[in-house]
Amino acid sequence: MYAELMRRKKILFKNQLFIWAIIIAMIVWGWTGTNFNLSFLYKGTTNMAVFIFTDLLPPDISAIGSYIQPALQTIYMSFVGMVFSVVLSIFFGFMAAKNTTFHPLVALVSRSIVAFIRATPALILAIILVVAFGLGTLSGTLALGISGVGILGKAFADVLEEIDQGQVDAVRATGASWFQVMGQGVWPQFKTGFVAWSLYKMDLNIREAAVLGLIGAGGIGYTLQGHINLFQYNKASVGIAMIFFLILIVEFTTAKVRERLL
Repeated sequence: MYAELMRRKKILFKNQLFIWAIIIAMIVWGWTGTNFNLSFLYKGTTNMAVFIFTDLLPPDISAIGSYIQPALQTIYMSFVGMVFSVVLSIFFGFMAAKNTTFHPLVALVSRSIVAFIRATPALILAIILVVAFGLGTLSGTLALGISGVGILGKAFADVLEEIDQGQVDAVRATGASWFQVMGQGVWPQFKTGFVAWSLYKMDLNIREAAVLGLIGAGGIGYTLQGHINLFQYNKASVGIAMIFFLILIVEFTTAKVRERLL
């Protein structure tokens, strides 16, 4: 027994040594591949501090008026994009989950579509949609809605596959139709994950909408980019602060909504 214990310890030690060797090798490879240098980090931090305290600060409070309407547009885009994502993701989620789909082939196709959308960044979708529909909130809203399917579609499918199948089988044993099984056996278990993920997507949309505006997809990012292009950094700092507070407000609101619903 002692010899067997020592043999297992040696094997464990060799495995740990091998894993650590791989980790160290990857760190060295990444360090050299990126030309990372601590002196660059120091210089970059210094330059960033100079930029913040000489160009960004103090903020030009008079620019608040120019951000109010774009901030409202960002909220509109985020909410409508979330609704668009949720509607499509419910369909793809139910079709992609193995225990709720009509056929395994349908599940495979749905999973593939969701994976393809998830692999396409919202920024790329926004660029394509801006070319198709022009500058403005429509392109940004569609980009948020489509990109959200990649996240919510997979999340909904995973939540559905983790539900208690016994409850579903009990409802199905009564002779209920597919829609009745979904409503009585699946939805009560799915509701919590559905609400949590949908509200989380709203939080993400606020952040993404601000970035999409930088390429002309509307919202507060579009106004922010205009001030940056004109080197009006003190006015741009007002937009950055508004994005920060907007995210905090939406996060607080969604948390309260989640408490009420769940």
